[in-house]
Amino acid sequence: MKALWMAGLLACIGAPAMAQDAAPADEAAAMAAAQKMVDGLGYRTGDIAIPAAKATLHVKEGFRYLDTADSRRVLEELWGNPPDEDVLGMLVPTSAGLLDDHSWAVVITYSDDGHVTDEDAAETDYDEMLATMQEETRDANDAREAAGYGRVDLVGWASAPRYDAASKKLYWAKRLRFDGSEGETLNYDVRVLGREGYLSMNAIAGMEDLATVEGGMQNVLAMAEFDAGARYADFNESTDKIAGYGIAALVAGAAASKMGLFAKLGALLLAGKKLVIPLLIGIGAVVSRLFKKKGADAAQ
Repeated sequence: MKALWMAGLLACIGAPAMAQDAAPADEAAAMAAAQKMVDGLGYRTGDIAIPAAKATLHVKEGFRYLDTADSRRVLEELWGNPPDEDVLGMLVPTSAGLLDDHSWAVVITYSDDGHVTDEDAAETDYDEMLATMQEETRDANDAREAAGYGRVDLVGWASAPRYDAASKKLYWAKRLRFDGSEGETLNYDVRVLGREGYLSMNAIAGMEDLATVEGGMQNVLAMAEFDAGARYADFNESTDKIAGYGIAALVAGAAASKMGLFAKLGALLLAGKKLVIPLLIGIGAVVSRLFKKKGADAAQ
């Protein structure tokens, strides 16, 4: 899997960009450049303020934090993702280095769309949602391919969505299969709801690393909290902006209209460091169909 991210690094150092066919000298130069980059990263632990989200990460044993600049270096220069100014930071597990075959990390972003209601959490049928998402993903493959991206299949839940009403934290994981990739890809998502929006923490790995990532993400769940005044309970319905969608829309792909079809790639990594294309084409239809059905059920 190293060859997949090495291609981008070879290009950065001026060597031929075909990593699979690179000469040993070029490969050695790429590895040396990668190691130098990783060695120069400013890892941190402890309480990390995230001012843009009015939140704090309590980074404990098992993880290290990288700030915005270092996170973007890893995402863009090392792993070949396109630029994304919304990346706030990254959590890197200590169990696997960034250059390891089974490396993974948690990318942190924040949405200020407004207060997300959780009133639909208990009544959402996630199996039905999955079937709708799978159908829309299949329908969108032609458009993705025409846009220059490969086809993708949403295989199923790797971990069905769960919402902790006490902590206001939502998490789930999807199994994806991309054209040209061996095996399946794991996409693990966490959303922490706050007064004015939500904190996103996203990880990508191979499905063979599910147990490792799932265990790590349970620790990540406990690390994030909004600061006093920005917590979910601080919401003031008379003054605060409301997002206009709930838990179901977050899982289905909330705020697709804001994100754009292919505009938000940097918040996702891919096992093997190959670019992930988010399942945004068709997401509007997913959300629309979910809410239409709910409205029809209510009218009966």
